This record gives sequence, structure tokens and C-alpha cells, in this order.
Amino acid sequence: MIGQFVSFFSVLLLTAVAAVAHPVAQGAMDIVVNSDHIGVVARVSTEEAFVAEAFGWNVNAKTILDDVWRRHGEYLLAHVYLTADGVAVAGHIAAIVPPGKTTPAARISYDLRFDLPNGRQRPGTIVVRQDVLNEFTFAPGNPWEASYIVRISQQDRLAREGLLLTSRQPLTFECNWTASSTAETAPGLDQWAMAWAFMRHGVAHILGGYDHLLFVAGLVIALANLWDLLKVVTAFTVAHTITLTLAVLDIVRLPSRIVEPMIAVSIIFVALQNLVAPARSRGWARLIVAFGFGLFHGLGFAGGLLSAMEGMAGVAIATAIAAFSVGVEAGHQFVALPLFAAMKMTRSHRWNQADPERIPRWTLRAGSTVICAAGMVYLIAALR
Repeated sequence: MIGQFVSFFSVLLLTAVAAVAHPVAQGAMDIVVNSDHIGVVARVSTEEAFVAEAFGWNVNAKTILDDVWRRHGEYLLAHVYLTADGVAVAGHIAAIVPPGKTTPAARISYDLRFDLPNGRQRPGTIVVRQDVLNEFTFAPGNPWEASYIVRISQQDRLAREGLLLTSRQPLTFECNWTASSTAETAPGLDQWAMAWAFMRHGVAHILGGYDHLLFVAGLVIALANLWDLLKVVTAFTVAHTITLTLAVLDIVRLPSRIVEPMIAVSIIFVALQNLVAPARSRGWARLIVAFGFGLFHGLGFAGGLLSAMEGMAGVAIATAIAAFSVGVEAGHQFVALPLFAAMKMTRSHRWNQADPERIPRWTLRAGSTVICAAGMVYLIAALR
């Protein structure tokens, strides 16, 4: 009876999580390069496992959680790629620690071992890549992704920590088998490398997520001058950063079933405001909209980042948040400035010479209609 209840509950949980979670799962990896093998301890969120299970396997009433954890370990081995001096290294699962034993309740720990082939032992260059969850679609044009905070070291030596592994950012580690391990004095955390990685991740988060792109486009399409543009986009970024920080620190959290629909509603709202009340699409009214909905956009990303950075110094967490926020702002401007320039060209065209600051009605209506329709598609995906 208990086993049937667990199976039934797990199937419901798989369906619920896959339907409402934001398409970013965050985990951590400890990688140790030994002379004859590479050990990887991956601590992944249960969300990651449930998404892969729901989309990648035939879920049925006989599904039990132990099978989910085992299958996700096999999935990880197929989607995490290690090369030693350019040669691919195969791995196997050495151990699985389910959630709630020696790991946090929402984390699974996988001990993976990649044995180096003869002739490739004591490698010089290790490259790690991954494309976890990328083949699964959250909504049209918006795939799932996974990111990992990485600590990597050579056996018996200081670890480099605070590194970021995403599908867009592989990791390269250079081994040194001649120097003495006791001679190392370099700090384990390279703040500049960490800041650069998270800044790039922030830019990619914006450019690769059409929920943000649609919302920013809806804000920008109705703006008349550059100063309004900078104020609105910055208001959105500030709000995004506030809730990102609060969620990372586990101070404020909202369930995904609230956050995701609200992100979709934000897209629809700004588009409809442009269509039915264009006078309110500028000034303080638009700043309040950008800031208010920006709070929900920040909550959408932050889940799981703090537990992924468990054991790291507070300065590392602060560096990650600050750098990611700078990347988010840069990503917004990469989108907003070209779009604003295009809109400016329509204002200065010969058919609009009477009022260069006025946005041509057909441009505003057509653009806002497309944005509104796309927002509705995203809302359906978030509610299903």
C-alpha cells in the first residue's frame, strides 16, 4: 500500500514540476582529477531529475523514486562530456545518494567515475561540457537548461571553486603533475574568473530567454526618447536583482505555479497597455509596471542557486549575484538599444515629420499585437 502511494505521488509530482517550473535547474559539481581516473560528485536538484523523467521516459503508475534517481544518473552520464587531452572519457555511476539522507531534501548526489584509458593517464588538459535538459522544451522556443557551480582540483591539491558550467560555457582545467602539491599558495576562489562567468551567464540568460525579451520589447516599443529607455530598463533590472538576491538567500520565495504565470501576464499586460492605453506607456506609470513585474522575473531564475553554492564563502555568493545582475543589465541593453533605434527610425520617417516623437500607430499596434500573442502562448505553457 505504501509503495503504491509513493508511486502515485511521484507520478503526480513529476507532472506538476514539469508543468510549472522555470526552465533553469541549478546544481553543483566537485571534480577531482586523479592520475588514472576523474571523479565527479554531482549534486543536482530533484527538479532536474523530474524534468528529465517527465519528458524523457515513459512515466506510468509503477514509477518509484529510486528508479527516477537511477535513470537520471544514467541520463547525466549521457549528457556530461569529459575529454582528457582531446580524447573522450567514458564514465559509470559509482554511488547514488537519494535526497534527505546525507544530502539536502531537494538534492540528489551522484558519484561518477571516469576511468582514463591506458596511455592517457596523468592527463594535461581536461575539458568538461554538458547539455543537460537542453533537448526538452518548456514552451515553444524556450528550452530547459541546467547550470552547475563547479569546484575542480587535481588530487591532493587546492581546488579552483566558484566556476560555472553551462551548455554555453564549457570548463577547461590544466593539470600540472610536476609541481609539488605543498607548493600551492594560490587562493581557491578566482573572483575575477567567477565574475566574468556569471556576467556572461546573465547576458545569455536574457538573450536566450524569450520571456525576458518579449517583456523588454513590450516596454521599449512605446518609449519616445533614450532617457525614458534607460530609466525603464534599469528599473526592471533593479527589481530583477532585488528578488534574485532575496530568493538566492532564501529570504523570499514564491512557488513556480505563481511566478511563471505572472511572468507571462507581465508580457501580456505591457502589450495590452500599449494597445489600449498608449498614454500610460511612458513616464511613471511605465516605470512602476517595469519595476513591479521585474520582481517576478527575478524570482523565476533564483531557485536552487544558494544550495548549489553551499559551502562557498559569502563573498563568492555576492560576486555571483553582482556579476549576474551586470550581465542581465547588459543583456537588456543589447536588446533594447537596437530595438529603440529601429523605432526611432520609424519616427523620423517622412510620414511622421509632423511629430517626430510620436510613435506611428501601425508600428505600435502591430508590434504589441505580436508580443501579446506570444505572451499568451507562454501563459498557456505556464498553466498547463
